[in-house]
Amino acid sequence: MQDMDFSYFLENMKGLYAKYGHRFVAVKNKVILGVYEDFNEALENTLKTEELGTFLIQECFDSEEKMIQHFQSNVTPVLA
Repeated sequence: MQDMDFSYFLENMKGLYAKYGHRFVAVKNKVILGVYEDFNEALENTLKTEELGTFLIQECFDSEEKMIQHFQSNVTPVLA
């Protein structure tokens, strides 16, 4: 179910960004349930009407490349 909603989100991402800007959308069955300023607000409000695990909350960006997060850390070699 969430795979279908994520595919829907990706297909409509640019339009959602154009309409809602950099916000969080809650999606279920290819329907936008709500638009929120942050993830916690989206989760809290969506849980009032929907069961956990039955919907998707996704941050809107204007391109898929911006959805990718990079993390850097120091790497310590392990000697065996």
